[in-house]
Amino acid sequence: MRTSTKQVGSGTNATAGRPRLTVIGTGYLGATHAVCMAQLGFDVLAVDVDTTKIERLAAGEVPFFEPGLDELLQANLAAGRLRFTSSFEEVARFGDVHFLCVGTPQLPGRQNADLSYLHAAVTALAPHLRRGSLVVGKSTVPVGTAAALADRLAVEAPGVELAWNPEFLREGFAVEDTLRPDRLVFGVASTPAETILRSVYAPITNQYETPVIVADFATAELVKVAANSFLATKISYINAMAEVCEAVDADVTTLAQALSLDERIGGKFLRPGVGFGGGCLPKDIRAFRARADELGVGHSLTFLSEVDEINLRRRDRIVQLARTAVGGSLAGQPVAVLGASFKPNSDDVRDSPALAVAALLDGAGATVTVYDPMALDNARRARPELTYATSAAEAVSGAKATVLLTEWAEFGELDPAELATLAAAHTIIDARHTLDSARWRAAGWTYVSPGRPAMTPAVPAQPDVEPLQRQVQEAFAARAA
Repeated sequence: MRTSTKQVGSGTNATAGRPRLTVIGTGYLGATHAVCMAQLGFDVLAVDVDTTKIERLAAGEVPFFEPGLDELLQANLAAGRLRFTSSFEEVARFGDVHFLCVGTPQLPGRQNADLSYLHAAVTALAPHLRRGSLVVGKSTVPVGTAAALADRLAVEAPGVELAWNPEFLREGFAVEDTLRPDRLVFGVASTPAETILRSVYAPITNQYETPVIVADFATAELVKVAANSFLATKISYINAMAEVCEAVDADVTTLAQALSLDERIGGKFLRPGVGFGGGCLPKDIRAFRARADELGVGHSLTFLSEVDEINLRRRDRIVQLARTAVGGSLAGQPVAVLGASFKPNSDDVRDSPALAVAALLDGAGATVTVYDPMALDNARRARPELTYATSAAEAVSGAKATVLLTEWAEFGELDPAELATLAAAHTIIDARHTLDSARWRAAGWTYVSPGRPAMTPAVPAQPDVEPLQRQVQEAFAARAA
């Protein structure tokens, strides 16, 4: 695999010291990678065809919400280590290592990944690559993509080599995951390419004991989709157990706790609820299945179809719980929805279960009011037919049912007694199993959560007043006698 002797990056800054880096695409992955690599001390130039996005980033404004990223962006702009451009020619002149960080969304009406943005990026970059350099793919792609791109670069940009270095970012923790990853995967076809990647990540590997896995292209591509498929399967597994628990009046949270104590299983991603969403897991498992079909091994991944189905069923289940809560019909019933982003600490509403449930409730005739701490603007653009509130209290006011769909920390701190004075009826559907059920019941709420028995308000025991009054009367009568 590693027989090449060509000097990747020869005659550039790669031989004089730290390589200069470029990032192609400034969406969630690209902007985060550019900022964090600058934070590690590299000179970084990022490019995008969206000039508005480039202008915002150059002005120190991150176009999406990711904790800690704004501050790092502004610091590295001020330090002069980070710049943004719309010129691929400038990027080619500047860089020794070019990171491909463009999106690979699901094709409309199909399961396959849309690689048009990736190919467009290579088309824009390759003609300007006049010297030896390394192009590094970070986008999530179907297996076989890297080999095809390597062949293309060999024709369109002789002397330029390709490597594949998949990302493993968690939204809400992307800065930490970039600066201190739990592993690094290098898909390479030569020793020089591996050497360059090791120099790029040396600031991390010199400080932390980060495992480095060196692999061929295909294995590196598979690591990301296999990891996401495993995580999706684990989430759908515990949600399938929630369906069984509902049938027998068992408690899925206690079941999950017991399972998590088995070290072979563990507790991560074993949290029942409304299922997974976002811009990665749903489209990645579908694209993985589609690629397996193309390779003639689709039977190996048929289980991913059921994983997907279980995930989508949980959204319908929340609607069923809301329908029951308001008496059997959602038509005309005011319902509060807390959460629009697919997960907390993110404003991402792509394939968001929260927003999908809100839309299903609206489709069933409910009058839906949505509140989210960060994702309201994106939610309005995605679902303009819904009503939006600027606070949880405003959303809950007059509601016949309240549905918590994103586990923001803010929602765990809500005062159920105060909200009880605002709501028209006191049923809270905790789709994420994130609230203190005893606290809500004590405040007079019926607490409902998928996979758990319904818990009605806790009513304090009342003393038997009449016998007590008789005892007092008898005592006074005896004293008078």
